[in-house]
Amino acid sequence: MAIKTYSFNKEEKLKSRKMIETLFRDGKAFSVFPYRVIYMPARLTTNKYPVQAGFSVSSRKFPRAVDRNRIKRLGRECYRLQKHQLYEALQADPTQLAVFFIYTDKKIPDFPTLRDKFSVILKRLVKENKMQKSVGKA
Repeated sequence: MAIKTYSFNKEEKLKSRKMIETLFRDGKAFSVFPYRVIYMPARLTTNKYPVQAGFSVSSRKFPRAVDRNRIKRLGRECYRLQKHQLYEALQADPTQLAVFFIYTDKKIPDFPTLRDKFSVILKRLVKENKMQKSVGKA
Protein backbone atom coordinates (compact mmCIF):
# COMPACT_ATOMS: atom_id res chain seq x y z
CA MET A 1 0.00 0.00 0.00
CA ALA A 2 1.51 3.29 -1.13
CA ILE A 3 1.36 6.22 1.23
CA LYS A 4 -0.07 9.37 -0.33
CA THR A 5 1.97 12.47 0.26
CA TYR A 6 0.06 15.70 0.35
CA SER A 7 2.93 18.05 -0.31
CA PHE A 8 3.44 20.74 -2.93
CA ASN A 9 7.18 20.77 -3.46
CA LYS A 10 9.35 23.26 -5.29
CA GLU A 11 9.69 20.87 -8.25
CA GLU A 12 5.89 20.77 -8.63
CA LYS A 13 5.58 24.54 -9.06
CA LEU A 14 5.51 25.96 -12.57
CA LYS A 15 8.12 28.71 -12.47
CA SER A 16 9.95 28.59 -15.79
CA ARG A 17 9.21 31.75 -17.74
CA LYS A 18 9.79 29.93 -21.03
CA MET A 19 7.39 27.14 -20.09
CA ILE A 20 4.72 29.61 -18.95
CA GLU A 21 5.01 31.60 -22.20
CA THR A 22 4.76 28.40 -24.24
CA LEU A 23 1.79 27.26 -22.16
CA PHE A 24 -0.11 30.51 -22.76
CA ARG A 25 0.77 30.48 -26.46
CA ASP A 26 0.19 26.81 -27.35
CA GLY A 27 -1.82 25.33 -24.48
CA LYS A 28 -5.47 24.33 -24.42
CA ALA A 29 -7.89 25.97 -22.00
CA PHE A 30 -11.23 25.46 -20.33
CA SER A 31 -13.17 27.25 -17.61
CA VAL A 32 -14.76 25.96 -14.45
CA PHE A 33 -15.97 29.02 -12.60
CA PRO A 34 -14.13 30.67 -10.80
CA TYR A 35 -11.02 29.33 -12.59
CA ARG A 36 -9.67 29.43 -16.12
CA VAL A 37 -7.40 26.43 -16.58
CA ILE A 38 -4.66 26.37 -19.22
CA TYR A 39 -2.81 23.11 -19.75
CA MET A 40 -0.61 21.26 -22.20
CA PRO A 41 1.49 18.13 -22.32
CA ALA A 42 5.08 19.18 -21.80
CA ARG A 43 8.59 17.99 -21.21
CA LEU A 44 9.14 19.27 -17.68
CA THR A 45 12.42 20.09 -15.99
CA THR A 46 11.92 17.25 -13.52
CA ASN A 47 10.90 13.63 -14.04
CA LYS A 48 10.00 13.21 -10.39
CA TYR A 49 6.48 14.66 -10.75
CA PRO A 50 4.02 14.30 -13.65
CA VAL A 51 2.50 17.80 -13.25
CA GLN A 52 3.79 21.30 -12.65
CA ALA A 53 1.18 23.84 -11.63
CA GLY A 54 1.03 27.62 -11.40
CA PHE A 55 -1.55 29.93 -9.84
CA SER A 56 -2.51 33.49 -10.70
CA VAL A 57 -4.95 36.15 -9.49
CA SER A 58 -5.65 39.42 -11.30
CA SER A 59 -4.22 42.51 -9.65
CA ARG A 60 -6.88 44.58 -11.41
CA LYS A 61 -9.71 42.70 -9.67
CA PHE A 62 -7.81 42.46 -6.36
CA PRO A 63 -5.63 45.54 -5.90
CA ARG A 64 -4.56 44.48 -2.40
CA ALA A 65 -1.72 41.93 -2.40
CA VAL A 66 -3.09 40.43 0.83
CA ASP A 67 -6.26 39.38 -0.99
CA ARG A 68 -4.38 38.00 -4.03
CA ASN A 69 -2.06 35.99 -1.80
CA ARG A 70 -5.00 34.62 0.20
CA ILE A 71 -6.76 33.40 -2.96
CA LYS A 72 -3.58 31.83 -4.35
CA ARG A 73 -2.93 30.14 -1.01
CA LEU A 74 -6.46 28.70 -0.95
CA GLY A 75 -6.08 27.46 -4.54
CA ARG A 76 -2.71 25.82 -3.86
CA GLU A 77 -4.11 24.14 -0.75
CA CYS A 78 -7.11 22.72 -2.64
CA TYR A 79 -4.81 21.50 -5.41
CA ARG A 80 -2.34 19.99 -2.92
CA LEU A 81 -5.05 17.96 -1.19
CA GLN A 82 -6.59 16.59 -4.40
CA LYS A 83 -3.76 16.33 -6.92
CA HIS A 84 -3.33 12.60 -6.26
CA GLN A 85 -6.40 11.98 -8.48
CA LEU A 86 -4.57 13.57 -11.39
CA TYR A 87 -1.27 11.86 -10.55
CA GLU A 88 -2.90 8.43 -10.47
CA ALA A 89 -4.48 8.99 -13.88
CA LEU A 90 -1.18 10.16 -15.38
CA GLN A 91 0.80 7.32 -13.83
CA ALA A 92 -0.27 4.87 -16.54
CA ASP A 93 1.64 6.75 -19.24
CA PRO A 94 4.81 8.87 -19.18
CA THR A 95 2.92 12.08 -19.95
CA GLN A 96 3.80 15.23 -18.07
CA LEU A 97 1.50 18.23 -17.87
CA ALA A 98 2.04 21.92 -17.32
CA VAL A 99 -1.09 23.50 -15.80
CA PHE A 100 -1.92 27.09 -14.91
CA PHE A 101 -4.92 28.11 -12.81
CA ILE A 102 -6.18 31.69 -13.23
CA TYR A 103 -8.75 32.93 -10.71
CA THR A 104 -11.45 34.94 -12.50
CA ASP A 105 -14.09 35.82 -9.88
CA LYS A 106 -14.37 39.25 -8.25
CA LYS A 107 -14.78 38.11 -4.64
CA ILE A 108 -12.65 36.15 -2.21
CA PRO A 109 -13.83 32.50 -2.11
CA ASP A 110 -14.29 30.20 0.84
CA PHE A 111 -12.33 26.96 1.11
CA PRO A 112 -15.22 24.43 0.73
CA THR A 113 -16.37 26.05 -2.52
CA LEU A 114 -12.87 25.99 -3.99
CA ARG A 115 -12.35 22.39 -2.85
CA ASP A 116 -15.44 21.31 -4.80
CA LYS A 117 -14.40 23.30 -7.86
CA PHE A 118 -10.90 21.82 -7.84
CA SER A 119 -12.40 18.34 -7.73
CA VAL A 120 -14.33 19.16 -10.93
CA ILE A 121 -11.26 20.77 -12.53
CA LEU A 122 -8.98 17.80 -11.85
CA LYS A 123 -11.55 15.31 -13.16
CA ARG A 124 -11.87 17.40 -16.31
CA LEU A 125 -8.08 17.51 -16.72
CA VAL A 126 -7.96 13.72 -16.51
CA LYS A 127 -10.76 13.44 -19.08
CA GLU A 128 -9.15 15.97 -21.45
CA ASN A 129 -5.80 14.21 -21.20
CA LYS A 130 -7.42 10.83 -22.04
CA MET A 131 -9.23 12.39 -25.00
CA GLN A 132 -5.99 13.92 -26.23
CA LYS A 133 -4.28 10.52 -25.99
CA SER A 134 -7.00 8.80 -28.01
CA VAL A 135 -6.88 11.52 -30.70
CA GLY A 136 -3.09 11.29 -30.81
CA LYS A 137 -3.19 7.52 -31.40
CA ALA A 138 -5.76 7.74 -34.20
